[in-house]
Amino acid sequence: MLNFITSRSAQDKIGMCLAIPGKIISIKNQLATVDFQGVKKEINVSLVDVKKGEFVMVHAGFAIEKMEKEQVKYIKSIIENKK
Repeated sequence: MLNFITSRSAQDKIGMCLAIPGKIISIKNQLATVDFQGVKKEINVSLVDVKKGEFVMVHAGFAIEKMEKEQVKYIKSIIENKK
């Protein structure tokens, strides 16, 4: 399951953003360090109820969905095959 988020620009064109899965390494208050295949970023997790070691779908700096490990493996396999 790939999550695509569409939006409209000022010229009424449809744009698309891709949400990326990552693994939570640590959490402090509403901010978590998330690992995206070796790239670590600080992400806001105030929209989801998650714990260290769980996977989340991230868009625009926010965790928007908790994910199962099997979903993440499937998405990573699709991304790897597109390279």
